[in-house]
Amino acid sequence: MFPGAIAATNPDAVAIVMNDSGETLTYAALDEMANRISRVFSDAGLRPGDHVAFCVENRLEFLPLAWGAHYAGLYYTAISTRLTAEETAYVVNDSGSRAFVASPYLGDMAASIVADTPSVELRLSLGGEIEGHVSLEVAMDAAGSEPLEDRVEGQDMLYSSGTTGRPKGVKAPLPGVPLGSPPTLFMLVAGLFGANADTVYLSPAPLYHAAPLRFCMQVHRAGGQVVVMERFDPQAALRAIENHRVTFVQMVPTMFVRMLKLDVADRAAADLSSLQCVVHAAAPCPIPVKEQMIEWWGPIIHEYYAGTEGNGFCYCNSEQWLAHKGTVGSSLSGVVHIVGEDGSESPVGEAGAIYFESAVEFAYHNDPEKTRGSYNDRGWSSLGDVGYLDGDGFLYLTDRASYMIITGGVNVYPQEAENLLTLHPAVEDVAVFGVPDDDFGEQVKAVVQVAPGAVAGPELAAELIAYCREHLADVKCPRSVDFREELPRHPTGKLYKRLLKDEYWRAAGRSI
Repeated sequence: MFPGAIAATNPDAVAIVMNDSGETLTYAALDEMANRISRVFSDAGLRPGDHVAFCVENRLEFLPLAWGAHYAGLYYTAISTRLTAEETAYVVNDSGSRAFVASPYLGDMAASIVADTPSVELRLSLGGEIEGHVSLEVAMDAAGSEPLEDRVEGQDMLYSSGTTGRPKGVKAPLPGVPLGSPPTLFMLVAGLFGANADTVYLSPAPLYHAAPLRFCMQVHRAGGQVVVMERFDPQAALRAIENHRVTFVQMVPTMFVRMLKLDVADRAAADLSSLQCVVHAAAPCPIPVKEQMIEWWGPIIHEYYAGTEGNGFCYCNSEQWLAHKGTVGSSLSGVVHIVGEDGSESPVGEAGAIYFESAVEFAYHNDPEKTRGSYNDRGWSSLGDVGYLDGDGFLYLTDRASYMIITGGVNVYPQEAENLLTLHPAVEDVAVFGVPDDDFGEQVKAVVQVAPGAVAGPELAAELIAYCREHLADVKCPRSVDFREELPRHPTGKLYKRLLKDEYWRAAGRSI
């Protein structure tokens, strides 16, 4: 299924509702917009397998834009609106995008990268004028609404962090099947979480993230209604559930924490009786937080462990989690193997690298070294996490992928900030890693050895944080800076970052 198939039988069904503005889009309107957008790309010479990128905030046209690229059989990359111009230009260039779409909200950034993205042949502005860009609306009017011929399924190519600290696109092969052929994720969303034509799905997170984008599109395949929050607010989320009679929502643990901190009276006043399925992922959820959420919302909370790479999928419902507290589920897709440092499989209860044995293949775009490093000699692939299995086959995470920081459900690779801070004249040596944060799970911390002549203290800490924010998205920048006389390094130059990181986690009484 796809929106056009829904529009053919139920054209007036509501496909998208914007929570704050109240704007709506029917399936007929969504399908027409997607058809027009697909023709804009096709008329510009793009063919299945070509690449487009867009940097757009949560707004009514976001999902039609994604579906338009999908209808055209393209690879499409949704770029975080929190990236700097420099970072956005890198993603556009690295992806090989021939077309780029932005909204006036990102207008200054979009205009500033024109000279830095020479491979882009078509620049489109969505919802207003941007210097150097053509109006998407004008182009859509000229393109017509007839579907393209011989349509095939498109494919997202979203970016995660790479070994060099630069983001890397996770590129899966194009499905090579007619448009409307259901992907594996649809089977999970419909079969496991019950998405259907009666579903009202609340999407509270930025749509450029993998899970929100993919889940919204699967709900559209099922013919359900997607309610998009322009931005997350805990009180507004409760109101949205009540006002729209939401049946299905996906969140990250940080959102749970913020809702639990609401006034007890506000929580009690919210009518959540319509909720049938609540899904969370993106980061481990502290046991007390999940216990409180199940007590409040009932045993309707589901958890999964998976990555953008799509190489495996672990899952548990509330009953299973309560019987295996702390688990991220048992495998529904791919066979989980725990592998020790010697390459052999670890026994039950013993931690090791988590690998999936799966038929799914993926590659990190333009990073063959990272791709090779994700597979072992048996062909099993890993997201780089460490954990163990219990006797019932339930998986538990004990460590993070390398030193990946997950803050508020967003993956941050600290090498970017380390590379940048190393260039600052006051920095002799630096380590960046995640430290415990009650609201966000982790926050970004920098530990600095100052250069000769520099003075460690609050003024330098503020200067270094501001320096990072000039060049990197805010979420990637240190929230605080500590100073040390010397950082622990091996004579070969290897930084023992684990020794530093462990100090902060031990002080918090936990290891993840």
